[in-house]
Amino acid sequence: MIYDKGTQNPAGYRDATVADVYAAKGRVRMVDVREPDEFTGELGHVEGAELVPLATVVEAAASWDRSAEIVLICRSGGRSGKAAAALANLGFTRVVNMAGGMLAVNEAKLAVAR
Repeated sequence: MIYDKGTQNPAGYRDATVADVYAAKGRVRMVDVREPDEFTGELGHVEGAELVPLATVVEAAASWDRSAEIVLICRSGGRSGKAAAALANLGFTRVVNMAGGMLAVNEAKLAVAR
C-alpha cells in the first residue's frame, strides 16, 4: 500500500507524499504527533488521524501491531520523522512519514478536519 510507494529514509522508515497519504485514508493507521492545540488549530488535521503527541508515542506504541502500516503526521514533517524513526527502532516494519506535514496538506488545498 502506501509504504511500498514511499521513499526509503536511512532512519528505517519511508517518506510519502500528502497525495499518497490521502489516497490511503481509511486503510492505514494515521497518527498525528502534534500537540492538542495544533491538532485542532488553524492547519487542522487529516480526518481519521488519531492524536498521539510526540512525547507519548513510544509509550502508546507498546500496544500497536508492529507489522501494520502506520503513517506519522505533524506540522512540517520533522516531528513525525522523529516519531517514525523511533517506531522503526522499536521494530515496526511499515512506518511512513508524511513529508511536508500539514503545511503541505494545506498548500495542496486538501480537505482537513478542524
